[in-house]
Amino acid sequence: MLILASQSAARRAMLTAAGVAFAAESPGVDEDAAKQGLRAEGLDPRALADALAELKAMRLSLRHPGALVLGCDSVVALDDGTVLDKPADRAEAAAHLRAMSGRVHQLHSAAVICENGRPVWRVVDRAAMHVRKLSDAFIADYLDQDWEAVRWCVGVYRIEGPGAQLFTRIDGSHFTIMGLPLLPLLDYLRIRGLLTS
Repeated sequence: MLILASQSAARRAMLTAAGVAFAAESPGVDEDAAKQGLRAEGLDPRALADALAELKAMRLSLRHPGALVLGCDSVVALDDGTVLDKPADRAEAAAHLRAMSGRVHQLHSAAVICENGRPVWRVVDRAAMHVRKLSDAFIADYLDQDWEAVRWCVGVYRIEGPGAQLFTRIDGSHFTIMGLPLLPLLDYLRIRGLLTS
């Protein structure tokens, strides 16, 4: 049995579309506190995404012996090393979009599977996101259109929606950008017998 340690609509949709049977459950992790602690340890963005994904999977794995528990996390890092969190409000979302405007940022998406309280599989993938120069008028209009959907998104975009308009180029997997390196996960689920090989 696969348990997704997330309530993310995008991750649930990807697994469902790929034909993966799963249950979804919130891991009950205080992500802000966890991020602060991990940043204090000096983790780079890739390691931060990996550690947060593992924390979520581990938390639920201890509650569900024998299950494969999938934890995921994504971290956005600007070219100067600044890590962006989910915006606290619309004003901060606009500030994030202005900070990304005309620059390339890295999106690190991690997936970790834990079984019986220990990690048994992990992958961290990266996408380079080339953001076009954004006008203040565009940012205001974009947030008017999609604020309720993107307010919970790191980077303030959903690539599967109007967020596609932010970019001139993307180097990386579409699945990774949506928050789950899906193809490596499917390979592992076939190895474990949850999918037919």
